[in-house]
This record gives sequence, structure tokens and C-alpha cells, in this order.
Amino acid sequence: MSTEISPGEFKERPEDEIRFIFGVEEQVPALEKALKGAKVGQKFSLQIPASEIYGAHDPSLIREIPKEGLIKQRLEEGKFYRQMKMGSLISFKILEVRPDTVLVDFNKPMAGISASMSGEVVAIRRADKTEIAAARETQRKKRIGCG
Repeated sequence: MSTEISPGEFKERPEDEIRFIFGVEEQVPALEKALKGAKVGQKFSLQIPASEIYGAHDPSLIREIPKEGLIKQRLEEGKFYRQMKMGSLISFKILEVRPDTVLVDFNKPMAGISASMSGEVVAIRRADKTEIAAARETQRKKRIGCG
């Protein structure tokens, strides 16, 4: 499988297979649409918009925050900053270090990036009841943040 992450940046992984129970285990909508009704041997190519993967880049998540409480030795422009604060992980990209503040981006690192994917359907089979039950439980846990 070949995946293009932003123009000109490819992630080649021909040995990788994606295995999932269609209609139970959620995939990005573009992939589900491309595979609906597909047959073994069918090849596909698709564009996956940023909104279906990492989300659109949100300019309102770029903010100026005080340096107070941050580890000053780790404040380097262009780097990602992570720190536990009151039991929660804060994570952001440092855009600019200023005298008393830091301009940061709270977007996910890959926000705004779309991808293209191509592949081939190599096998199709019916899932048994145990596999379907396990897949549904996994999806339930993902929705509540446990998986």
C-alpha cells in the first residue's frame, strides 16, 4: 500500500495489509466508500481529506500563552512541547518564543494534512459472531477513549 501524506511526501508500505470488519470497524469514510461492493482483485485509489483523518487546521488554536509554569529549557521554536500539568498532558508546537510569552499551536501535529491511498482488495470473507462481538467492543472502547 502506498500513502501520500501531503504533496510529494510518500509513505510506502507495500507489505502492510489493512484488515477490518466492514460495517463494524470504522474506517475513514473515503476508504469505506471505495471498498463498498468491491471484489477480490479490485484495485483502488482515493483521496482522503484532512477532515477525515487528522482534522482541519484551526487557526483559533494558535495562542499566546505566558512562559510562567513552563520548563524554559524546553522552549525551542519549531519543537513540540509536552508536560504534565495537574494530572493532564498539555501538548503544543512552539511557533515563537517571546520575552514573557510563547506563541503556540494546539492543533494536532498532522492537522490540515490530506492523504491519498492506493491498494488492492486481496481477500473477503464473512466474519463470525465472535469476531463481530470483539470488533464492536473495540469500537465502543475507542468512542469512550479507552482504545
